[in-house]
Amino acid sequence: MKMPAAVCGLLLVTACKSSAPAESVQQLMKNKVDPASKVYFEAVQYVSDETGQHDIQPRTDADWEKVRKAAADLQDYGKLLQTDTYTKGRNPDWTKFSQAMVDAGKLAEQAAQDRNVDKVFEMSGTVYSVCSACHMAYPLPVPAASGAPSPSQGS
Repeated sequence: MKMPAAVCGLLLVTACKSSAPAESVQQLMKNKVDPASKVYFEAVQYVSDETGQHDIQPRTDADWEKVRKAAADLQDYGKLLQTDTYTKGRNPDWTKFSQAMVDAGKLAEQAAQDRNVDKVFEMSGTVYSVCSACHMAYPLPVPAASGAPSPSQGS
């Protein structure tokens, strides 16, 4: 039985797509990791301004669930970053940093489940430290200055 060329082409494209990541590391960070981390980082804050002191913290079941989910999402993204798709071509420390995200995410989720405001605040610092350590080894790409010619354009 012969297979039409269009079907063969479709199978080939599908097979190639499954080995490529759905998102680049930069896209994953921008679209998923950064928003989840911001939810967690902003959950508990102590602000002092001209209007006084403000304790920002989750108050409702929905607030606490949002914080818990953000921590769970960070764990999932840490696991995803450990897959062959994202580790290929990177140093072994990539996996260690990704696992540190998973580990911090577990503790962060537990703090949210326990509704422990002080622990959520503490874990925000831990998650931030894990992210910062990875970004020291794997710096974010620096966008070209707006209006400046790119290297391919010359000066």
